[in-house]
Amino acid sequence: MNFKKGFITLMAVMGLGLVAGCGAGKETAAKKENVTLKIAASSTPHAEILEYIAPELEKEGVKLDISIVSDGIQTNQQTADGELDANFFQHTPYLNQFKKDSGLDLVNVQGVHIEPFGVYSKAIDSIDELSDGAKVALPKDPVNFSRALELFAANGIIELDDAKSGDYMLEDIVKNEKQLTFIPVDSAVLVHSLDDVEAAAINTNYALEGGLKPLEDSLIIEGNESPYVNILVSRKDNKNDEAIQKLAKALTTEQVKAFILEKYKGAVVPAF
Repeated sequence: MNFKKGFITLMAVMGLGLVAGCGAGKETAAKKENVTLKIAASSTPHAEILEYIAPELEKEGVKLDISIVSDGIQTNQQTADGELDANFFQHTPYLNQFKKDSGLDLVNVQGVHIEPFGVYSKAIDSIDELSDGAKVALPKDPVNFSRALELFAANGIIELDDAKSGDYMLEDIVKNEKQLTFIPVDSAVLVHSLDDVEAAAINTNYALEGGLKPLEDSLIIEGNESPYVNILVSRKDNKNDEAIQKLAKALTTEQVKAFILEKYKGAVVPAF
């Protein structure tokens, strides 16, 4: 009888050991499934949005290693080369222009938000106060340069050649009654250029980084219907990876929408 009890006890202990072993195996497997995504983003609002979703995303086995973009072309190149898994800083027309210029095949994974593009000044309080011959700074990259000209045209300040649609350059200005001088400037230093020009057209992420409040401080600003959606970008070969798709899904939840609306007060608009 004692032998029987001992045998049953031994089997129970072994059973517990097997269960514990299975549990440990599952835990190890789970740890092995954890993935770290290297992603470069503009500091505002892109990296802030990523930092917001990071804790919940890590619970799903995806950890974000976030670096800040200092040069868009270099960041896209690093993504194409595999040094980065993805990036989050650019809008669709910028990516399309980069692909055209470089021949690199990066892909749009997910549209996330729109940053209405605005014109700012330290010298005047209304766009109607622009003086004749005023110097106006615009982003020097071709896509945002064209976008800025379109914003001025939409507000009746200049007229553009209606034979074209997009990709506008200085020579496409057909009417400029105030004889404004448009000066191409690196996007990252446009806020600082406000000390030297009468007005500057500035991407919202740089305006926010520079302490500007787009809806309050801009002289003119794009409407929410802007086609310049900011996107999560990866390579074609990893676009459908589970970790990338989990990131794309996490960026487009109702919680993220509420976060964007609350934090940026309309200066950044969800695009989903």
